[in-house]
Amino acid sequence: MKAFGFVVLFVALALSLAYLPITVQAQNATAGKEVYSKKCQSCHGADGSGNPAMAKAFKVELKPLGSAEVQKKSDAEIKKDITDGIGKMKPVTGLAGSDLDNVVAHVRTFKK
Repeated sequence: MKAFGFVVLFVALALSLAYLPITVQAQNATAGKEVYSKKCQSCHGADGSGNPAMAKAFKVELKPLGSAEVQKKSDAEIKKDITDGIGKMKPVTGLAGSDLDNVVAHVRTFKK
């Protein structure tokens, strides 16, 4: 009977540890807003609708981050756009790991 109790305890521990990385790595839109304001807001605007002056200066159309076109992208695609750049947008430097995840979570808050 003791062996059965040990097995149950082991399985319970293994299952709880399996969910730990998900909990620890959860995206935080509030933390992402802080990073966004430092790294993205000057071009994309506080509300993600785009800064008209920057769009004019770079002769581009800044797609609203809340638009269906942006929001339909996967998190991985948005991360790639941020880290590699897209169109005339240069790669954003100094973002990785949880900061990048959190910025994506904040971008998701712009969804209309």
